[in-house]
This record gives sequence, C-alpha cells and structure tokens, in this order.
Amino acid sequence: MLSGDWNAARLGAALLPRGQWKPYPKASERAAWAKMPAVARAAGVRRAEEVANEPWPSLPATLFLEFKREGNRSRFESVRSERRNRIRALALAECFEGNGRFLDPLLDGLWLTCEETYWGVPAHLYLQGAGPGLPDVAEPTVDLFAADTGSLVAWVDYLLGEELGALSPLVRPRLAGEVRRRVLEPCWSREDFWWMGFDGSRAVNNWNPWINSNWLTCALLLEENEGRRAATVAKVLRSLDRFLDAYHPDGGCDEGPGYWGHAGGSMFECLDLLHSATIGRADFFETPLVKEIGRYIYRAHIHEDWYVNFADASARTIIDGDLVYRFGKRIGDARMMEHGAWAVQRAPERALAGSSIARQLEAMVHHGEEMKSPAGAALMRDVWLPQAQFFAARMKGGSADGLYLAAQGGHNAESHNHNDVGNFIVYADGAPVLIDIGVETYTARTFSPQRYDIWTMQSGWHNLPTVNGVMQGAGRRFEARECRYTTEEAGASLSMEIARAWPEVAGVESWQRRFRLDRQSGEVVVEDTARFARAANRVEFNLVTTREVVRDGAGILRLVGGGTAAVELRFAHTLEVQVDVETTEDARLKPVWGSTIRRIRLLAAKADQAGEWRLRVRLAG
Repeated sequence: MLSGDWNAARLGAALLPRGQWKPYPKASERAAWAKMPAVARAAGVRRAEEVANEPWPSLPATLFLEFKREGNRSRFESVRSERRNRIRALALAECFEGNGRFLDPLLDGLWLTCEETYWGVPAHLYLQGAGPGLPDVAEPTVDLFAADTGSLVAWVDYLLGEELGALSPLVRPRLAGEVRRRVLEPCWSREDFWWMGFDGSRAVNNWNPWINSNWLTCALLLEENEGRRAATVAKVLRSLDRFLDAYHPDGGCDEGPGYWGHAGGSMFECLDLLHSATIGRADFFETPLVKEIGRYIYRAHIHEDWYVNFADASARTIIDGDLVYRFGKRIGDARMMEHGAWAVQRAPERALAGSSIARQLEAMVHHGEEMKSPAGAALMRDVWLPQAQFFAARMKGGSADGLYLAAQGGHNAESHNHNDVGNFIVYADGAPVLIDIGVETYTARTFSPQRYDIWTMQSGWHNLPTVNGVMQGAGRRFEARECRYTTEEAGASLSMEIARAWPEVAGVESWQRRFRLDRQSGEVVVEDTARFARAANRVEFNLVTTREVVRDGAGILRLVGGGTAAVELRFAHTLEVQVDVETTEDARLKPVWGSTIRRIRLLAAKADQAGEWRLRVRLAG
C-alpha cells in the first residue's frame, strides 16, 4: 500500500541528502530559537536548572532484575525514563539559551546512556527474538524504548552536534556508533523482529509504527551511506504496510485512544518525516486508510479528557493536540484540526511539553498557528465503525449534555485485549456513569498466560453478563456476530449476537444484545434476549461504576455523585441486587477513578431456558 513503487532507487532520488535535510533549526541558529514560544523557553530552562546539578540516577543490575524476581517493571522504567527526560530537558534548554551552561551535564547524561548495557526495558527483552534459549542483553535487540533512545540521541546530535563536538572529538562518533550498533544495524540486518510484521509470528500493533518512526529518524539523521539510507527507508515502508494490512478499513484502533498516539499517531510521524525529507515528493496522506486512522481519535472522544477506553487504554487520555492538528491538516480534515487546536488552546503549556523531543519540537514550531486556529472539540453525534464494531451516540452533536452511549462487538484476541465482547459504557453530561475500568499498572502478569487472572481483564468486571458462573473466554473464536447499526434523528441503535463470547460450558445457545440511545425519551436502553441449552440458569448482569449506589425501590437504583445529576437505572423487579466494592491504590487506576470501584450485580437466580431482560438508564428527575 505504501511501499508500492517506492523502492530504494526511487526513494534515493526523492530523498534530500543527509547534509541537506534541515527539519528544525540547529542550536547555532540563534534567531530561530529566539522566536520559539516564550512559555516553552521559560519552562524548558527552569526544568533544566532543576536537574543540571543533580546526580544522575543509577540503573543497577538489581533494578533490572526486579522484573524477573518480582514481576515489577515500573521502578526500572521510571529511573530509565528520568534519565531520558533529563537529556531532553538539558538539550532543549541549551538550544534556548545557547551559552553552554547545560552542555557538561548533558554530556554526562549522554555518556551514561552510551554505557548502558541495554537500551530497552527488561519486560521487552523476552519479546524480541534474542535467539534460542534465554534472552541475551549482549545481542542488540530493538524494542520500543531502545528505538526511542536511538531517536533521542540522534536528535540531540543533530541539534547540538557542533557544540558537543567542541567538548571532545570522541563525543559524536560515540553517539553515532551506539545508535548504529543498537538500532540501525539490527533493524537493517534482521527481519525476524515480530513488530516488523515480516515473519508472521504474531499480529503487529502500536510497536510497529512507534519503532519504525524512531528507526526512520535514526536513519535519516545518522546513516552516512546514502544508498543504505534509502534502502532503510524502503524497508520501513514495507514494515508499515504490515501495520496497515492488519488495520480495520474504518480506522478503528482496537487498542483504544490511549494507544492511538503511538499507533495512528506514530504512523503519521513516519509519513510526515518522509514528506519532509523528500520535500513532499513522497506523500501518502491521500491514502483512504491513513485518513480513517487519523479520524478515529476524535470519533472516540466523549468530553474534555474522557475518551472511550475499551481494552487497556485509560478512560482519561491526554491527547497530543499538535499531533492531532498536524495530522488533520495533512489529510484536509477541518474537524480534526479544530479538535487538535482545542486540545492545544485549553492547555498550552501541556501541549508544548510533548511526549518526545521530536513532538516537542513540532509543537513549538506550530504553536503560534495552532493558538490562532479555529478550535472546538469534535463531540460527534453518531459514530459507527463497522469493521472495528465500535458504536457511539450522544443526544446532540457538539454537546456533552445528556446521556452518551458507546458499545463494542469485536473479539477476545484483539491487541491489549480484555474479555469484553458486547461491553458498553454510559456517560451523563460528560461524566462517567457506567465505566470500563481499563488496566492496572503493568507487571509481569499483564502480558503472560496469567493475563486473564487479573480482575480488570475479566468480563465479570465489565458491563456484561456472567452465565452459570462462567465469564467470557479469551481467544479469537470468542466474538460478536451479526452486528446491525441504525441511526436517525430520534435515536441510534446497535444489535449483535454474542453467544460465541462464552465457552460452551456456559450453555449459551443464543444471546442477542441490543443498545439504543433514544433521543426523544433521553434514555439509554440495553435489551438482552437469550436462549440456553438447559432449563435452570443463573445469570448475573454486571454493571461497573464509581458512583454511590442507592436503592430506590424494587427494580430501581440511583447512581449518585460523580459531579453530575443522579442517574437512574430501571430493570426487572425480580432481579436480586448485590453490590461489590473493590478498593485500589494502583497508580494507573486511582488518578482516573479514585480508590473505590463498585460492581452492581443484577441476579436472575433461576432463569428459564429462554429469557428477556431490559435495562433503562436515564437522568434522575
């Protein structure tokens, strides 16, 4: 799709030579740096001053071993990230000031990074095909963070190469040599890294464009052999094609909006780098799938920082407004540009911080334009992505007032999967009511055979039924079928058959689930019609919320708190009500949901061989 006729020879003719490609001003171009946003310059210098005289944090072997010994990956990754963030802060502050006061601490950080045994993280070492038997840190394998480090080093060399070289003639050859050894050479010589998508060992996900964007950066900036530079770009394009091959034609990101920034967002960075390095000769932004991948991010938006978060993604997502704006501009989507500008304008300093040095540079370069551009959250009235089987509807386009409903079909082998076929969420006036919890802080169990022992991954902690004590199964065969979507002024609905989401032992022969947002009555209605293999069945309808649950008579519950009006749930009065409370101090969940998550269980203790149930959700009067 992308590679097509773009072989190494054609790319070699299109690419600017390495010495002629000038994506950003170098540190020595003082006039250009003086024009960078004042707020970014002030914040950048302040951050560098805070760390310039601090000892660099240590990365001992025992910290690396914590993942293997305890399953903990966060402590090592936190220290490693602090090193990279300091390097970025010191480099940019030196570019802002240009007087040399941050060069020595920057050099120390770069040298420490060059001395690290492994640029990746221990949790990923086991995933990279490091040869038979045990992984080998001496063999350079490329994970997300090794590639990201390579890109950081390459950009620092580009921006401050002359200044660093003046400190010692050893510096720049060492930086280039480490990037070559740890990123460029292994990616050039191997095709069995699973994320490349060449060997078919597993489905690719956000790793593919995320690593490719950093690998491409390293090649464009540091590869001295122009023939090999062009051939590397051609290989990156072939790998990106494997990413697009696996993507839904509707642009739906099965990893959720929290991963879009390094799935669709990193794919955009790859294509934007090529557009820049070929002065527009290689332009892939008219590709229909590329456009649909971009639009997903605003289609999944609920209100403010709330996004639909099926799978591992967090419900509260801080999007990179500059990235969204520039993506929208490239594909000619005014709504996407407005959504990106809205994110920039509501938090300008946050927008300028960037999640990488390249994104921070881009945000600074385009900040003035984005602050003046028309801005507004997309707040789509209706969304239906048929291949991803993702549905969303609100009372009125452009407004968060009233109820918002999102639901999904899909299957239980998606990237970052939870067992959640047929799950749904409800928001009221832009605030969560019935929620998808998301995922706790990653540990060794998260991506192990024990993944579905984790409570947040189980269908029993989603807004789904548990049947005869059996939750949904994990794997590709556990799926939704026969999805049917309709929309009109009066409302929008989605129906699906989800019987195949449960193992046979559950005894489910048919389960029709229908969702409807009724814009006339202001209600969300969820209807379930089931048929079972036996006569007496136990069905538990799980509903997950952070709000307090107040009983208001038979078949009526009120969910209160959450910063908006109370919400009323109505259901068959014969259903027994139980409420489970889960407390959490998890660093990933607590900032989103607080410390208390509640599960309402509506129990049909002896359901017949066939049954029908209806749940109504509405704002309480």
